[in-house]
Amino acid sequence: MTTLEIWLLALGLAMDCCAVSIVSGILLKRMQWRPMLIMAFFFGLFQSIMPLLGWIGASTFSHLIKNLDHWIAFVILAFLGARMIREYFKEEESKQEYDPKKLKVVLALAIATSIDALAIGVSFAFLGMRNFSEILPPVSIIGFVSFSMSLIGLTFGIRFGCGVARKLRAELLGGIILIIIGTKILIEHLFFS
Repeated sequence: MTTLEIWLLALGLAMDCCAVSIVSGILLKRMQWRPMLIMAFFFGLFQSIMPLLGWIGASTFSHLIKNLDHWIAFVILAFLGARMIREYFKEEESKQEYDPKKLKVVLALAIATSIDALAIGVSFAFLGMRNFSEILPPVSIIGFVSFSMSLIGLTFGIRFGCGVARKLRAELLGGIILIIIGTKILIEHLFFS
């Protein structure tokens, strides 16, 4: 993967964090640095750890399915992208409210928003990342972008509320980015390798 693709992938993954952070900012109603930094920290941390765990798990058996790795990466990214797009179109009433100041809520949200990153880690192994020095830059970028987008989302939610949050379409854009990257991987492996 190129550096640009890694940044776009990180941005796509961070859109879940951003969307949840916007809602959390709306619930916080005013700037509260401690809960904001805690949420952004845990979102960035889990978005970094999950791909690493996925990569470690998949690295042990990636050699067994090397001929299908590009299809697996495509399916994972397309599925996650489609899920994010579907989530964008859900009714507002079906989304639950929560208290973004409670640590257990923040941890649950961090885990929930980082499940996609676990699957991305699996696809990293299938794309040929074989050692820790290869996985460290993408994992660091994903964590940094998720942390930053979480703070941006929180600030947006606090300052502008629901109206602007819906117009941002963070989940929709993130889903589209993931599908495009997955399609690019598939096309490269089928036609250009």
